[in-house]
Amino acid sequence: MDATRVDPHVKLLNERVVARAKARGLDALVYAPHFTRLSEIRRRAERFSDEDLLVVPAREVFTGSWRNRQHVLAIGLSEPVPDFISLAGALAEFERQDAAVLVPHPGFLNVSLNRETIRANVERIDAIETHNFKTYPQQNRRARELADEAGLPGFGSSYAHLLGSVGEVWTTFDREIGSESDLVEAFNAGTPRRVLRRQGARHVARAVAEFAHLGYENSWKKIDRLFLSGTEPTHPGHVAYDGRFEDVREY
Repeated sequence: MDATRVDPHVKLLNERVVARAKARGLDALVYAPHFTRLSEIRRRAERFSDEDLLVVPAREVFTGSWRNRQHVLAIGLSEPVPDFISLAGALAEFERQDAAVLVPHPGFLNVSLNRETIRANVERIDAIETHNFKTYPQQNRRARELADEAGLPGFGSSYAHLLGSVGEVWTTFDREIGSESDLVEAFNAGTPRRVLRRQGARHVARAVAEFAHLGYENSWKKIDRLFLSGTEPTHPGHVAYDGRFEDVREY
């Protein structure tokens, strides 16, 4: 039986990222940058995919408002879904499109699904992230507990915002995955998998750097989004969404 090594969530994509992923022995990456429309994500994924590395487009949708954000990762979307809509609205849209629904960094700060929310929506969730390179070991232990309580499979990712993080954590599926639809099916079907990570001092140092990047994300970068850059490309009020999500819009 063939196995496939996947980093199921990275935030950056360029030639150096692809080279690093291949050097780390990965077969696939899931590319899901913040606040970027699906059409652009899909174009870049196609551009950087080749016979040695599959790049799968995905969206980490920010449901809720700025004060209470619940992130959900959707793989296999065929139509765009904006940020800042209700969790119920996002999950209904993912279900309509037959996407794989993943919970990244559960219980992390105010940007994640918590135990109660996972329990209430367990039938619509395909997997819970049990190892996120950006979060601390105790947070990953809590994530594994949440997955066990919910009876859902886990997955691990680098959640790479920095080049050095790519391939530091990955998920090996016990099957061949050669396309976006293959990966969606693997998550939907609960295909057996192992969550693995690199070891050593460099791994720890890279994890510290990745976590420290949160300071940048939540200071200048957030100010730029809120006050300097105008309407987010993935805001539900943007003309690109043609008013389709007004009934579930939260911001």
